[in-house]
Parts: sequence; C-alpha cells; structure tokens
Amino acid sequence: MQTNPTHPTHTSLVAVGDSFTEGMSDLLPDGSYRGWADLLARRMAARSPGFRYANLAVRGKLIGQIVDEQVDVAAAMNPDVITLVGGLNDTLRPKCDMERVRGLLTEAVERLTPACGQLVLMRSPGRQGPVLERFRPRMEELFACVDELAQRHGALVVDLYGAPSLADPRMWDVDRLHLTAEGHRRVAEAVWQTLGYAPEDTEWHTPMEATLPPGWVTRRVADARFAKRHLLPWIGRRLTGRSSGDGRPAKRPELLPYEGPAA
Repeated sequence: MQTNPTHPTHTSLVAVGDSFTEGMSDLLPDGSYRGWADLLARRMAARSPGFRYANLAVRGKLIGQIVDEQVDVAAAMNPDVITLVGGLNDTLRPKCDMERVRGLLTEAVERLTPACGQLVLMRSPGRQGPVLERFRPRMEELFACVDELAQRHGALVVDLYGAPSLADPRMWDVDRLHLTAEGHRRVAEAVWQTLGYAPEDTEWHTPMEATLPPGWVTRRVADARFAKRHLLPWIGRRLTGRSSGDGRPAKRPELLPYEGPAA
C-alpha cells in the first residue's frame, strides 16, 4: 500500500465504480447502503468544513459502462480526490476480453488523472474459496494493469487483494460477492491511510481471530440458501443480458456538501 507522507486536508471526493463503491452489502436501517466511500467521506468532512462528496457508482456496471457513464461526469467535477474501482465485474463473466478491459481502464485513468488532485486506484479484495481460484488469473492480470497505470500516472494504489483480513469469508455477506459492514470499515481505513491521514486502526489488514468452522450440515444449508437467493438469479441475469444496476441512478450524483452517514 502506497502512502502519502503528508497529512492533507481534502475538500472534495468523487467515487467512481460498481457495487463495491456503491456500498453493498453495508446495509443501513432505511434499506440503503453505506459502504467504505461514505465512511471515508465522513472522516474527510470532519477535517474540512464545507467538504463535498459525490458517489457515481452503480451496482453491476462493467468497465465500459463506467467509462461511458461516470468518467466524464467525475472529471467535470474537478475534485481533490477521485477513487476508481472497476473491471472486476468483467473478470467474473464467462467470456471476458482482458485486452479490452485493460484498454478501457487505461482510458479511464488517462481521462481522470488530469481532472483531480489525486487519483486512487485499488486492487480489489478477494474472498477465499473456489470462485476466487477460478477467476484469480484474470483478477491478477487486472491488478497488474492497475499497478502499471498507477506508476505511469502518479495514482495511489490501495492493495486490498493482499490484505489477509479481507480474504476471510466472515468479512463477506451471504451473497459471497460483497463485503459486510466490518469489511467496508476496513476498506475505508485502508484508503484513509493511503491518502496520508493518521491511522485510526493500524490493524485493519490483520486477520480476525480464528474460530471453529461451521459444521457440515450448516455449510450445506448455507450453500443451498446462497444458490437459491443469489447464485441462480445472478446466472439468470447473465443469460438474459440484464444487470442488477439496470435503471438505477448514481448513488450520489452531485458534488454537494456532505455531513456523513452514521458511524
């Protein structure tokens, strides 16, 4: 993880991406999602009166859609910080043109870099299990591109993929695709530190204490529930060309003063 040696005060943040940046599955009582970007904005706002925040992320978006729908909007806002996380949804598709993904990610970085004070990229976290192993080569190809672009354009990289704590299945929601509230809290801490702020949790990357694994019956019941509620609908959307984000607006489309979500 790269860190800035200073302790900056930023006045604006724009978050670009998919469900990870939208905040799924950090569910609030009113049914909306909070997530790491909101938590990060709350911390930054506490240090900078009048701090402004926009979150353009929409669940299910592929890197091409992020480039077409979010990049120019974010660039026009000219914020102090832009976070860009995209491409992972592409790698999870049965057919994925990684050359195209790399090209689109490069285009996004080239358009966003001159439009902000600091661009932040991420190596997304990966949950331990067979899904990660199946798609690991594509993911690591994507992250190699992230590292190369960051070096070339002066972006910061938050290495969540290399954090043992975020690989723990207990950090992931029942859909096995999105982080829990605790996972999002740790991501916010990681980005906070990468931007150069003093750590509030120096152990965010440290794994949780080991516990006895659930029994065979409990695991099979969980597998069946996962397949019915999450896997089969996900497969259905892939087969019909639909996305969970179809028709959804950006989470916070305007760069406005922000007081922050509940802690």
